[in-house]
Amino acid sequence: MTGRMVEAVDSLLNKMEVGHDGNRKEGGCSVAAKTHPDAKMHAVSWMGSHNMQVKEVPRPMVTDPADVLLRVTNTAICGSDLHLYVHGMPSMKSGDVLGHEFMGVVEEVGDAVTKVKRGDRVLVAFDIACGHCFFCNHGYQSSCDSTNPSKISEAMYGQAMGGVFGYSHLAGGYQGGQADYVRVPFGDVNCLKVPDGLADHDALFLTDILPTAWHANEMGEVHEGDVVAIWGAGPVGILAAHCAQHRGARRVIMIDSVQDRLDFVKRKLPGVETLNFKEKETVSALREMTANEPGRGPDVVIEAAGFHYSKSWLHAIEMKLQLETDTADMLNEMITAVRKGGRISIVGVYIGFVNHLNIGAFMEKQLTMRGGQTPVQRYWPTLLPKVQAGELVPSMVITHVLPLEQAPKGYKIFNEKSDGCIKVVLQPGATEAVTLPPAGRT
Repeated sequence: MTGRMVEAVDSLLNKMEVGHDGNRKEGGCSVAAKTHPDAKMHAVSWMGSHNMQVKEVPRPMVTDPADVLLRVTNTAICGSDLHLYVHGMPSMKSGDVLGHEFMGVVEEVGDAVTKVKRGDRVLVAFDIACGHCFFCNHGYQSSCDSTNPSKISEAMYGQAMGGVFGYSHLAGGYQGGQADYVRVPFGDVNCLKVPDGLADHDALFLTDILPTAWHANEMGEVHEGDVVAIWGAGPVGILAAHCAQHRGARRVIMIDSVQDRLDFVKRKLPGVETLNFKEKETVSALREMTANEPGRGPDVVIEAAGFHYSKSWLHAIEMKLQLETDTADMLNEMITAVRKGGRISIVGVYIGFVNHLNIGAFMEKQLTMRGGQTPVQRYWPTLLPKVQAGELVPSMVITHVLPLEQAPKGYKIFNEKSDGCIKVVLQPGATEAVTLPPAGRT
């Protein structure tokens, strides 16, 4: 970490137990849920780097009047969960329950909840929004001003970001949804009823990765005729390519180093071109692939990989020595490869500072760069009808459906990219793995 981050994190952790003391911001909600005096549940708990365990923990209860208590039926491992699995995060604590992509059946509601009721099948946005602050009212629910009491987030970023389920105390310290039950604050805002006839596996990714993929396209202003290059053939990158094709992109180029993943993309999304950067240097290969395009480069580049994928020895050393928290390797490739006047969209997770960013090329090429966590709730009215109509098929990325008890295996194969793993869904209460029918495109 840089000195600024070390100072901010160390001083605050020495003063407070962020997220475990029930602290809350004005207009917000309780962070720590009340727990049932007798009932227990199983939950996926972070016990340290590469150490996920399924533990028996107290079952949460409705704590605030706007809460929903959800019995979880499906919960996915997100690519951003792997950042916690491998590296941890400032303020991570042993026993933290992870998971922010989940859906289930409403078990109980608080007195102030009016839009959902016991027995409803709902999906839950990963970003915890209050629904009434300035940012929520302007469609930036992931920047909610009321749901993250973390002073660390405020110290690092100047303002605290919105709360996130199961994503460290930097994001509020909320218990995650890789569990039998989860408490959902502001249930009317953060729960969406699943229409009858829409299967769970088709609805599940409206919680995060489909809105994130759509957000990547929105920030990049992808429209008909564009050439789009995407770094990272994980679930978000694949769905970003899917969305780009849906929006009329003329060419979509997927960049990764794992050939199995690139082959998966070509099977699922005919027409997508692929580039393996272990075989060809990324920027020169993109220049060759787009040499006959009017702008001699992609119109839009999307980063869907994240902060810890360093390619150069310099960034690897600096991250090891904590001289930077994130690497600029892929950002510099994008700045160099995109056409002049092009657009850069960042949805891969970055947490702090990078060194050696080519800001000169960014300025001289007249580029636009945008990034951010997707405001899931903003996109539900757009995306739900597209999923219902089969225009978007987010379940195409699912490769493994496992019982919750096999979460450690799920994390391991997802992180190692082994066994053909692209996306893992965990099912509380299940006793064996499930094979889904082919999703949409095969």
